[in-house]
Amino acid sequence: MEPSKPDPAMEETAVMEPKLDATPTAVSATTAALSTVDAGTMDEGIYKFNKQLIDTVYDVICFLYPVKGNERDFARFFVLETVARVPYFAYLSCLHLQETFGVRYPNMSDRMRTHYAEADNELHHLLIQESLGGNSNPVDRVLAQTMAFFYYWYVIVIYTWNEPAAYHLSELIEDHAFDTYSNFLKNHETFLKSQPVPEIARKYYEEENPFLFELYCTVKDDPECSVEEQVTACCRRPDLETLYDVFVCIRDDEKEHWKTLCNLVQFNEMNAVAAKDVKSTVPAPAESA
Repeated sequence: MEPSKPDPAMEETAVMEPKLDATPTAVSATTAALSTVDAGTMDEGIYKFNKQLIDTVYDVICFLYPVKGNERDFARFFVLETVARVPYFAYLSCLHLQETFGVRYPNMSDRMRTHYAEADNELHHLLIQESLGGNSNPVDRVLAQTMAFFYYWYVIVIYTWNEPAAYHLSELIEDHAFDTYSNFLKNHETFLKSQPVPEIARKYYEEENPFLFELYCTVKDDPECSVEEQVTACCRRPDLETLYDVFVCIRDDEKEHWKTLCNLVQFNEMNAVAAKDVKSTVPAPAESA
C-alpha cells in the first residue's frame, strides 16, 4: 500500500502562495525554481492572532524581567530560552508521529534532523543562562517550566492543524529574540566585556563536534548547494574572549533560526531562497470588494 501524504488543503489556509508540488519527480524542479517564486503570504486572521499572542507573552516577560544590566537579566533570558526551545521539540514530536503512521515526503528526514539540531542549539543557550545563575530562583524556574509545558501542547495542536501557522509562531519568537539580544549587547557592552566566558559556552562553540551546531544553518547565499556544502559554508568557530562574544553567538544563532522558519512558512522548504532575500512573513493582502 502506498504511504499517505500530507493533505495540502491543511496548509492552504495559512499560506496562500506558492503551492508546491511535493511529488518525488517534481522536487528538483521545484527547488531550482523556488528562488524565483514570490514568497507565500499568511492568512490575515492567523497572522494577527499569532502576532498578538507572541507579542503579549513577550511583553509580560519584559514587564516581569526588566533589563537592568546586571546578573538578574540572566533570569529573563533563562525564561525566554526555556520557552523558545519548546517549539522545535514539538515539531519533531509531530513529525515522528507522522512517520510512525506511514507519512513520508521528500526532505522529511532533513527537516527532522534540522529541528533536532535547532532544539540542541537552544538547549545550549539555556545551559549558558543557567551557568550564569539565570535559574537560581525557584519562582523563575516554576514560571518558565509552566509556560513551556502549556506552550508545548499548544504548538502540538497548531502544528497538527496547520504547519505554516506553527512555524510562524517561532518565526515571531526568534525575531523578538534577535532584537532582544542585539539591544542587550548594544546597551550593556561594558558589563558583558567584563565577564568571563562560561565553560559550557566554550565547550559548545569552540570544542565540541560542530555537526549539530552547523546543521541548523540551512539558509545560504546559494540555496541550490548540497547539504555537505551547506555544512562546510556554515563552519564558524568564534574566538570567545568575554561574555560579550558569547551573547553575539547566541544572537546570531537566533537569526539563523529565523531565516529557516521564514523559508518554511513562505515556501515549505528550509532553504528556498538565499540569505540576502529572506524577509519576514506578511499577511495576505485583503481582497478587493
